[in-house]
Amino acid sequence: MRLARAGLPTIAASFLASAALFLVSRVAAAAIALLFLMSLWFYRDPERAPEGDGWVSPADGRVVEVTPDAEDPYAGRTTRIGIFMSGLDVHVNRFPADGTIEDVRHVPGKKWFAIAPKASLENERLYIGANTAQGRTTLVQIAGIMARRIVNYTKIGNSLARGERYGMIKLGSRVDIYLPPSVRPVVKIGDRVRAGKSIIGVVDI
Repeated sequence: MRLARAGLPTIAASFLASAALFLVSRVAAAAIALLFLMSLWFYRDPERAPEGDGWVSPADGRVVEVTPDAEDPYAGRTTRIGIFMSGLDVHVNRFPADGTIEDVRHVPGKKWFAIAPKASLENERLYIGANTAQGRTTLVQIAGIMARRIVNYTKIGNSLARGERYGMIKLGSRVDIYLPPSVRPVVKIGDRVRAGKSIIGVVDI
């Protein structure tokens, strides 16, 4: 099973702590071993292939928002799709389309429940602005009430392929994506999507 690289320190630390405690207290060792197993589950990072042509979901989870006239922080008014990730979802985020990173900006904020609409504007979040063949897009990683760290694998100037990993958020959280005007959303509120696999938008020709 592939594991997210951001989780390797936690996984290694919990394994070593459990092994070290085994000769001192088997109860304590068992408790830490449970943490080790939970870490393996949480930081899993399965391989994914897109289900068809179009823009793929940047996150696993449930669609909680499809707003057709939202204000993209970089590109004006467009459609925003919000995806809520529970603690049981894979938390590795993937790029929706081939593109080049043009801006990365971290904004401190609150820790509201990530499923709430106000989380997009008030929670701690990381904006990634990118240019694609279909136009400008913005991805927003949003920390939730349990999330403790937003991890970003990219920097300005990087070119990413559709479905490529670009970061993750530790514990329950949310990812918003602002689609370019030429990309039509094909998901609705309540849909379950998978990062790098489910198609969330298509280009009308």
